[in-house]
Amino acid sequence: MKLTIVADKKGPKISKYIYGQFAEHLGRCIYEGIWVGKDSEIPNVNGIRSDVVAALKQIKVPVVRWPGGCFADEYHWQDGLGPKENRKKIVNTHWGGVTEDNAFGTHEFFELIEQLGCEAYVNGNVGSGTVLEMQEWVDYITNPGESPMASLRQANQRQAPWKMAFFGVGNESWGCGGNMRPEYYADLYRQYQTYVRQYGPEKTYKIACGPNIDDYHWMEVLMREATPFMDGISLHHYALTGPWEDKGPALNFPESQWNSLLESAKKMDELITKHSRIMDQYDPEKRVGLIVDEWGSWLSVEPGTNPGFLYQQNTIRDAMVAAVTLNIFHKHAYRVQMANIAQMVNVLQAMILTDGAEMLKTPTYHVFDLYQNHQEAELITSFGEENQSVSHTISKKEGRLTLTLCNTSVQQDISVELTKTGGYQELEGHYIAAREMDAHNSFAQPEAIKVMPFAGFEVLGDQLRISLPPMSVVTIAEVSDGL
Repeated sequence: MKLTIVADKKGPKISKYIYGQFAEHLGRCIYEGIWVGKDSEIPNVNGIRSDVVAALKQIKVPVVRWPGGCFADEYHWQDGLGPKENRKKIVNTHWGGVTEDNAFGTHEFFELIEQLGCEAYVNGNVGSGTVLEMQEWVDYITNPGESPMASLRQANQRQAPWKMAFFGVGNESWGCGGNMRPEYYADLYRQYQTYVRQYGPEKTYKIACGPNIDDYHWMEVLMREATPFMDGISLHHYALTGPWEDKGPALNFPESQWNSLLESAKKMDELITKHSRIMDQYDPEKRVGLIVDEWGSWLSVEPGTNPGFLYQQNTIRDAMVAAVTLNIFHKHAYRVQMANIAQMVNVLQAMILTDGAEMLKTPTYHVFDLYQNHQEAELITSFGEENQSVSHTISKKEGRLTLTLCNTSVQQDISVELTKTGGYQELEGHYIAAREMDAHNSFAQPEAIKVMPFAGFEVLGDQLRISLPPMSVVTIAEVSDGL
C-alpha cells in the first residue's frame, strides 16, 4: 500500500464531538457504571464513581448524550428531582422491566458533565411528553433569570443554570419513540423545537430525529419540511454480524462473523454519502450537521445476563469497528458534526466495563485513546494505492501530523509506504493488537489488550515505511512541529 500525503492542502476540521459518548438508563450503564450513590464504598464524588470519571477524562470525552435512547421518550424529568426518597419509582419498560428509582436525574447528570469537563446533550421526550414539559425542562436547566422553573431549580439547591450545548427533540420517533410517519414527526418537530427557548446567553443546538439506517424517505421529508428549524439531524446505524433477529456472539465467533461485522460497520460510509446528498439539496452550505448519535457493535448479550441489559464483551474485533467507523466520520467531516458511540459503560460497545468496585478499559476505549490527536485537527488528503484491509486517517494540528491506521486482516502483515514532501519530524508510535480474533480484557486479565509503544516503522527521506501487524490499530504522530 502506497500513499502520497498532500500536507499543504487544507481540509475540513474533525470535530471533537465525533468522539461523543452515550449514557442511557439501560442495564448497568447509569446505575453501577456511573452512579453508585454518595454512601457507596466505591470511591465517588457526589455519588459518581471516581475511577470511571478519571478514565473518561483521559480520553477527553467531549460530550455525553442522556437519558436515551428509547428511555428518553418515557422519561419525565420532574420525577428525578428532590430528595431521593421522594422520587417516583417507575418500570423501565424498554430495558429489562426493572424498577427505575430516578436516583440519577437532571442534577446528577450535570454533576457528571461538570466532573468530566465536557458538554451536555439532552434528549427530550416527544413520544409520551408534552410541549410544556419540554419547554419547562429547558427553562429549568438554562434560565439564569426569574421563572417558576428557575425558582424550582434553586429550591433544589442549584442556584446558577447549567450550560446545555445540545438538545434532541425526540429519539427514534420512527420506532420506539412513537412509531410515527416522517410527515407527522416533521410537523411535531417544528412545533416542539419552537419551545426549546434560548433563556441564557448561549444558544442550544437543536437536533431533529433523523432516519434509521437507509430510510432515505425520512431524511427527504425532514429536510424538506424542517431544515430552517434545525441545527442537526440524527442518524442511527449499528454494526451486526447478520440479520437483526440473529445477532452473533461477542466471543468464540467464526472468522465469517469477523468479516460480516466489519462489512456492516463499513456500510456507514454509504449511508453518510447518500444521506448527505439529500441534505445537500436543502442545505448546500452544510449548515445542518449530521449527528450519528447511536453507532457501534450490537451483539448477543453475555450468557447468564439479563437480555434487556445489553451487556456484551468487547474484543479486538470491536476495536476494528471503532477505528474503521471513526475514519469514516473523519472522511465526511464537512457534514458529520457529532457522533455518540453506544454506550459509555457496561452496555453494547462500551468504553468501560465494571463489576462492583472493579473497572476495566476495553479495546474500544484504547482506540479512542489512540485517536485523541484527531480531535479538532485538520483532515489531510492522501492519494495512491489503497488496501481493502487498511483504514486510515491523517490529520494535522498545531503543525504536527498524526497518522492512524487500522489493519483489519486476521492474519496478514501489511506494508504501508507514505510519502510526504519535506519529510517528517520526530515520530512516536503507539498501537494495540491481538493474536486471537476474540482477544479481550477481563477482570482476571484487565490489560490483555493495552496501548503499547510501536516501533514497526522507519523514515527514509520523504518516505515513512510502516509494517502493520494483523488485527491492529496504530498511531504514529509527529512530536515536534511539522511544516
